[in-house]
Amino acid sequence: MLRKIYLKKILISVSALFALFLIYLIPTENKELKDIKSEVTYIDSTVETNNIYLLDSHNMVSLTNIMVSGEDIETKAKDLIEALIQGSTKEDQIPNGFKSIIPTDTKLLNIKLENNILKIDFSKEILEVKKDLEEKMVEALTYTLTSIDGIDGIIIYVEGNILNKLPQTNINLPSTLDRNFGINKEYDITSSKDITSVTTYYVSKNNNEYYYVPVTKYLNDDREKIKIVIEELGSSSIYNTNLMSFLNDNVKLLSVEQIEDTLNLNFNEYIYSNLDTKEILEEVIYTICLSIEDNYDVNQIVFNVNNEEIYKSVLKSIE
Repeated sequence: MLRKIYLKKILISVSALFALFLIYLIPTENKELKDIKSEVTYIDSTVETNNIYLLDSHNMVSLTNIMVSGEDIETKAKDLIEALIQGSTKEDQIPNGFKSIIPTDTKLLNIKLENNILKIDFSKEILEVKKDLEEKMVEALTYTLTSIDGIDGIIIYVEGNILNKLPQTNINLPSTLDRNFGINKEYDITSSKDITSVTTYYVSKNNNEYYYVPVTKYLNDDREKIKIVIEELGSSSIYNTNLMSFLNDNVKLLSVEQIEDTLNLNFNEYIYSNLDTKEILEEVIYTICLSIEDNYDVNQIVFNVNNEEIYKSVLKSIE
């Protein structure tokens, strides 16, 4: 009987001690939870990736992307312009192998969006860019800012005055710049007749990663622009050894048809990277789609092989 009483007392004592132990632990755990919560980094839902055009190691204006604020168009534009300025606070976001092009100490004095045209006013330091990079700087600004939805063109001011002529190269600029200005320009003109400009995106490589480089070529050719693009990408010899294309030189564009905002492309079977699996390389899709985006006012591209739909791409989804 006594043994049972003692055992009961021992059990009660142990239970009480265990309860006290739990009470002691609870504040510590709450403190730890508080410490953990204080270290949590909350992701800003207004931050997103956006295209930016930077100089690569070959001084080609090339497509890559960085994180920008997504609050509104002007805020995005400010972030991208800051990243284009050498030595800016966004320098650590520039991908390895690329560099900004606007001279150090350049200040963005004012920025305003009106009717889808972005007006940007810089300090005079922007004119200190090297002569061989003067036109490329304008290209980088134009292509970067028009990659933002809602910006169709830009007007560059220098301390309140429209920049309508580059001071070192004497290149005249249109008052409003858009992608018709061209980028990484090449000229293959033999006559003053039937001159057209076609922008084609090629592949280049940096640190085992592929990126895209647009080239605007001026030539005497009155064919449909997409036919010129496919011919350029399918050429076995590209003019610049730093640029590549993965499009098979046996690919034929059999037909092309634009229906409202959709461009239908019909290829032969050599568009496939593998005839058995019927797959298309991602680099082939991107070079074609990015090229079309710069040459056509369409929102969707449909890839067909011998009149059978195999792939559909919405241009706005390409980053």
